[in-house]
Amino acid sequence: MLFQALMAVRDLSRLHDIAAILVRYGFGDIVARMGLTQALERAGRVLHYDNATRYAHLPAPTRVRCALEEMGPTFVKLGQLLATRVDLFDPEWIAEFGKLQDCAPPVPYADIRSQLTEDLGAPPEELFASFNPDPLAAASIAQVYLAGLEDGSKVVVKVRRPGIRPVIEADLRWLMRLSELAEGESPDLKIFRPKEVVRQFAQSLRRELDFAVECRNAERIAQNFSGFSDLATDATHPLPPIIIPRVYWQWTGERLCVQEYIAGIPGRKLNEVDKAGLDRKMLAKRGAHAVLKMIVEDGFFHADPHPGNVFYLSGNRIAFIDFGMVGRLTEERREQLIRLLLGLVQHEPRRVLDVMLDWAGDSVPDEAELTLEIQIFLDQYHGVPLKQLRLGAMLSDLVAILRQHKLMLPADMALLVKTFISLEGMGRELDPDFDIASEAMPMLEASLRARYTPAALIKRGGHAIGEAFTLLAGLPHDLSRLLRTARRGKLEVHIEIAHLKHVGNQLDGAVNRLAVGIIIAALIVGSSIVMTVQGGPRLFGIPFFSLTGIICATLGSIWLLLAIWQSSRADRD
Repeated sequence: MLFQALMAVRDLSRLHDIAAILVRYGFGDIVARMGLTQALERAGRVLHYDNATRYAHLPAPTRVRCALEEMGPTFVKLGQLLATRVDLFDPEWIAEFGKLQDCAPPVPYADIRSQLTEDLGAPPEELFASFNPDPLAAASIAQVYLAGLEDGSKVVVKVRRPGIRPVIEADLRWLMRLSELAEGESPDLKIFRPKEVVRQFAQSLRRELDFAVECRNAERIAQNFSGFSDLATDATHPLPPIIIPRVYWQWTGERLCVQEYIAGIPGRKLNEVDKAGLDRKMLAKRGAHAVLKMIVEDGFFHADPHPGNVFYLSGNRIAFIDFGMVGRLTEERREQLIRLLLGLVQHEPRRVLDVMLDWAGDSVPDEAELTLEIQIFLDQYHGVPLKQLRLGAMLSDLVAILRQHKLMLPADMALLVKTFISLEGMGRELDPDFDIASEAMPMLEASLRARYTPAALIKRGGHAIGEAFTLLAGLPHDLSRLLRTARRGKLEVHIEIAHLKHVGNQLDGAVNRLAVGIIIAALIVGSSIVMTVQGGPRLFGIPFFSLTGIICATLGSIWLLLAIWQSSRADRD
């Protein structure tokens, strides 16, 4: 089935390119194990292994990062997603994945103009007062242009690259097949649930391809910040402290979005922050308050707050852009996060352990050992002043403990941990004395207290009572359906035991091989009888039907021997 999927004509050219890149960076064994070498050779596309050792001197994380960069936008995005999975990869891998930059050579404007005209409904030069055909930025999925409106304001026009979706869909099909192979053949990889990771990645990437979704994310976050004020508000500048670009919906769709242009200092140019006379400490504090609000209060946050997506404006204001990647937290997850962070800061191992066990589910191999390691981990911070705590480093070390026990974080929490680490890193770039623990503590404690106010308890109690009444109201109907099904004799009870299923599969395979053996024996006996019959067509002096039966029996015997050999080899492994 894998071979048939990979040999689909629509994916063959892309498959050859990917396989060649893997071979070039020393991953020819992966290509061979997947059967791509034979598949491509049968299709007339020969792989050359002469450059397979060209990059052998580079460390494995570097080779993987370079291969992902060369394979194109889907794999760059995959690497950026893997950079958030601090629970799966060691720090050296996370560091390499973090180097993946979403940039690409720009597509000529002549190739984009026809699509842009189709989406706008008219040529951009006619719709806008001004339009610069030279792109402001070129990423793997989109290019950004600067335009002006009649009222003198400026906007950015983000255009999806023409023809990018078919390439990404082909890559996603290939990745899903690869994840199925990895999960089916490698018990070590199965615990990381590669199919689930690829499924979540595919969903995220398809959402990112739809710019209307990105704009809806931006508007939701802008609404959450309406009326927002923080402890660092500057009375001399009454403008909102957090800026989210306005969306121009009349020109926005799946392949195009038009947003307000932010004329600020990019987050990477800290020297310009000093020249503009901005207060670095206030910027660090305000950014921390904004991100913590999105996470703790709203449960909907910008999941990629790196310096390229942040601008600093006069009055020590901060603007966030690019909402293609956002994180979502349920109320239960937010409560778990608050308990975890408070447990880390206040050195309460039991609270930390409870959250870790909630996340791990039933997959904890040794709960006593995990408890001891968390206790030892927190003991090293006992007595350390709050200002000296490095919350990002603590989270990284805690996730390393989970990784040692082969436990995975839930996908939403893995993204959140990476966001926290990025936030603390940005804060310390602005202010070396930045202390995220001190900034987070008041908000965490306030959020925890808010959950136990009389109003909150009454609200949750009301929801629980309503759900209970709904369950009781539907109980007679459910019992009636159950009894009706039982009377008809259609009531089924499904019990699945993993070991019995494995035994059943083995018995099924054995019966199939026995059936094939009986057919082969029948062919041999029948062919021998036919050989004694005079007359009829002959080939090489042998009765044609007898020869045909012997050939079929021989081929069947070869297949049966190979199947038995492969089965015994799999049992030994």
